[in-house]
Amino acid sequence: MAGIERRRLLAAGGGVALAAGLASACGANTGRGGGGSGSGISQWYHQYGEPGTAQAVKRYAAAYKKAHVSVQWRPGDYDRQTAAALLTDSGPDVFEVNGPLLDQIQGGQVVDLTAEVEPVKDDFNQAVLAPKIWQGKVWGIPQVIDMQMLYYRKSALKDAGVEPPSSVDELVDAAKKLTTKKSKGLFLGNDGGVGVLSGTPLFAAGLSLIDEDGKVGFDDPAAARVLGKIRQLYADKSLLLGAPTDWSDPAAFLQGLTAMQWSGLWALPQIKKALGDDFGVLPFPKEGSGGKPAVPVGAYGSAVSARSKRKAEAKAFAKWLWVDRTDFQQDFALSYGFHIPARISLAKKAKQLQEGAAADAVRFATEHGHAEPLLWTTADRTAYQDALSRIIKDGANPETELKGVVRKVNAELQRVKRT
Repeated sequence: MAGIERRRLLAAGGGVALAAGLASACGANTGRGGGGSGSGISQWYHQYGEPGTAQAVKRYAAAYKKAHVSVQWRPGDYDRQTAAALLTDSGPDVFEVNGPLLDQIQGGQVVDLTAEVEPVKDDFNQAVLAPKIWQGKVWGIPQVIDMQMLYYRKSALKDAGVEPPSSVDELVDAAKKLTTKKSKGLFLGNDGGVGVLSGTPLFAAGLSLIDEDGKVGFDDPAAARVLGKIRQLYADKSLLLGAPTDWSDPAAFLQGLTAMQWSGLWALPQIKKALGDDFGVLPFPKEGSGGKPAVPVGAYGSAVSARSKRKAEAKAFAKWLWVDRTDFQQDFALSYGFHIPARISLAKKAKQLQEGAAADAVRFATEHGHAEPLLWTTADRTAYQDALSRIIKDGANPETELKGVVRKVNAELQRVKRT
């Protein structure tokens, strides 16, 4: 998995920043300054966790012959660093952006990349492209996709006479039946799923965070029903809590502490190596007659700073790397960590993703993927996460809690639409 920043992105922006045993990739400033100095292009990345990634992105930059590109590897709070740098003339020309980028778009901090993306727009996974689009224009180019899914131990389910769950009701029942004195039925993180699940149960109920009309997408009785069932998992004591490592690390699953675990695609190679064929993967199961399976996806995007003094050159480089050089895109996705290329055609070609659970994961992400919408703000996320915590852990009334969240989101939507 590509570092703590990406884990946070894939916790559906839910305020979970965790990683266990990540090797810190090396990398540093290659020398030239940011957007306001020097004669080349400055490109910023957050610090990925996989060894070799820093060297790879520098190799890509060195292969570009139309301008000198200096890569800066940015440890620490990348989002905060970038937000500050974009207000100055010494910030990057090209940079990674985390999740939805409404603030940067409305602040006039990024440039329109529609023309660069347009020739292959339909080839991008639309779930991760959508949060980069505002008023019909594309403002960031998705790089790679990370996703979450449910891992289950085939032998454990077989011994308990349990079928892989295809609905939330079946998930609740399965988790209860799989819970024994020695292990729990399901692991959703040490907080009971508050951080990692975020809006996923809502999507499973056929709802959304923000609908296509730009309105609250979960002002519906089905939202309270599905969150009540997530609470039931906690109340039944079917959930593993207090594991040595959190949901992003498969250790609890591999050690037999849980029969099912919610984690990311990045965990698949480790699980495959340890368990062979004794595991399967599922999307989050659907809820009710109007529901559908749900798969949270996320993608860092490449954006160009509006403060850059070389916007045309920066746009040309971003297009070259993230649209034209499909070989580099595939290498970036699969040679260092385990991610899905953002382009559908590349995901289909990737040999590592053509068989078994990996192929299932690609299909899940393509057919059922959802990302945080562009209009879902930090304030929205905080209000929803707080309500979800009270519902799951304290048994608070889901209808009452969600009414408060709906009010907050409506107020935020009015604010951002006026901006």
